Amino acid sequence: MTTAAVDDVSSERENGSKGIGGSRAFSWLLVITGAAGLLASWVITIDKFKLLEDPGFTPGCSLNPVVSCGNIMKSEQASAFGFPNPMLGLVAYSMVIAIGVALLAGARYRRWYWLGLNAGCLFGVGFCTWLQYQSLYEINALCLWCSLAWIATIVMFCYVTLHNIEHR
Repeated sequence: MTTAAVDDVSSERENGSKGIGGSRAFSWLLVITGAAGLLASWVITIDKFKLLEDPGFTPGCSLNPVVSCGNIMKSEQASAFGFPNPMLGLVAYSMVIAIGVALLAGARYRRWYWLGLNAGCLFGVGFCTWLQYQSLYEINALCLWCSLAWIATIVMFCYVTLHNIEHR
C-alpha cells in the first residue's frame, strides 16, 4: 500500500516535529490586531495622499491643536525612511493577518519563522515607541489613528513573545 502526501502531512502534525501552530485565540488575536493596524495605516495613507495633493487639506481626525493628525503628517518624522510611514503598516499588518488566517487554517511554522515574526514585531514596537516619543514631545500633537496602530503593535508583540516563550 502506498502513502499519500496528505497522510505524511497529517502524521507530521500529529507528532509535532515539523513546526508549531497557534491556538485559535492566538490566531484570532493576530487577525484582529493586524486588521486594526491595517485599518489605521489605510486611513493615514489616504489622508497623507490627500494632504500631498492639497496642502490645505485637514484630516478628519484633526480635532484640535493637540489631537492633530495633520501636524504629524506634515512633520519630517512622518516619512522616516523616505516614504510615508503608514505604507510600512500596509505591508506589515497584511502579513500578520495572513499569518493569523493561515494558523486558523491549521498552518504550522518552524522555529525560525516564529523568531522572525517576533523580530518583526520587535522592530514594530521599537519604531512605534520612537514615533510615540516624536509625536508627544517633538511635534506636540497626537494622531488617534496612529495610536490605534501603536496599541495593535504593542499587543501583537506581547502575545507573539509570550507564544514563543511558551513554545521555546
